[in-house]
Amino acid sequence: MTAPGQSTRDILAPENAAKRDEIIGMLTKAYWMEIETVMNYITNSVNPDGVRAREIAESLEQDITEELGHAQLFARRIKELYGVVPGSLDFRAEQRDLQPPERQTDLTHVIKGVIAAESGAITFYNQVIEATDGIDPVTQDMMIDVLRDEQGHRRLFEGFLREFEAGAGQGAGG
Repeated sequence: MTAPGQSTRDILAPENAAKRDEIIGMLTKAYWMEIETVMNYITNSVNPDGVRAREIAESLEQDITEELGHAQLFARRIKELYGVVPGSLDFRAEQRDLQPPERQTDLTHVIKGVIAAESGAITFYNQVIEATDGIDPVTQDMMIDVLRDEQGHRRLFEGFLREFEAGAGQGAGG
């Protein structure tokens, strides 16, 4: 039975508990993706060496703040949906492409890792947008905003990669 003031399209309605749990699961995955990205962006903003390393590091440092903000948004939304934000013991690393390169001058490795991480987030966030369509417009709107940020990050690093592949970064580990 629907409580007064709630409709079957309300994600907080009791009859939508299963869908809400599905969305909480997706938000939890998104939360961990952002937390892991923050860890790897810190690593990859500190470790690189070379002529062009500073530019890549500064871009990553700016992205760290945004990615952490995304994680905080997801955590708050999990709580709003009656979920529990997980602790560190539930974390499982998955971002192999963002691990530090063998050579600290291999900026192309870092750039490609960022593109892979952002692409993975874009793909998954589109899935969340689809899953929330018609049932949870609040989560959907939040994910659309975050998706815009992720697309911007990927676009920036695709530009770096084009420069490096054109020879501008060959001496910097390309």
